[in-house]
Amino acid sequence: MIRRIRGGDEGMSTAEYAVGTIAAAAFAGLLYTVVTSDAVTEALTSLLRSALSREIG
Repeated sequence: MIRRIRGGDEGMSTAEYAVGTIAAAAFAGLLYTVVTSDAVTEALTSLLRSALSREIG
């Protein structure tokens, strides 16, 4: 009943978009840091070499 009087709360406001964008950028930066670390790069390289060196059949 109160929502009908006040109006709907559908969608996000500009401030919520800004906070969401900042959070997404921070997460992307953290993910980039983790993925490009030496340990992860070495593990992925090893995994790919292992997968490509196996014989089919």
